Amino acid sequence: MVDAAESVPGTDPDRCGFTIAVQAARDQVIQAADVVTTTVEPVGLIGRRILSGLLPPRRQRVSTRKVKTPTSRYNGRCDSDGRPDASRTVTDLDVTILEPSDPLPSLPTASRDDRHTAPGKRRRHRILALLQEDPTRLWQPRDIATHFGDVTLETMYRQLNRWAASGLIHKLGPGLYAATVWSPTPLA
Repeated sequence: MVDAAESVPGTDPDRCGFTIAVQAARDQVIQAADVVTTTVEPVGLIGRRILSGLLPPRRQRVSTRKVKTPTSRYNGRCDSDGRPDASRTVTDLDVTILEPSDPLPSLPTASRDDRHTAPGKRRRHRILALLQEDPTRLWQPRDIATHFGDVTLETMYRQLNRWAASGLIHKLGPGLYAATVWSPTPLA
């Protein structure tokens, strides 16, 4: 990097980007680019890439640096946060392996075709009835798809978004749906 900076007079070595040099070296190793050359150049492939992506010149400092200060930036630490005042040596460590919780039931790979089902038994009617049982409950698409078990998660996302856009249900946030407009109850 220094050779590349010195090859162009007046170039500050601080402007050379180390990331560019590492990426150029990586590319040269992986692609075997410019490995065998017929001419000897003082800069080379890595140097050319460094010079093509120089950082901007440093700005001039107009105020003096504050070297020492009598007040610490970290003097406001509370004693009630539970951290010790001095470091402690760790002498032992207890590791507890937790049993995995019940896995989520697997959803089908294809949704059931509703077109030839009676209108009262179609997915839309069943889901709207489920949402109306507890209108203020916030439902996630996975919960609804798991409850019925005959619809893929992707189909559930699409249908809930369509129904929310048409006003049948309310979308309250990313992946949260309810039958009514939900508002948190005040804390008294």
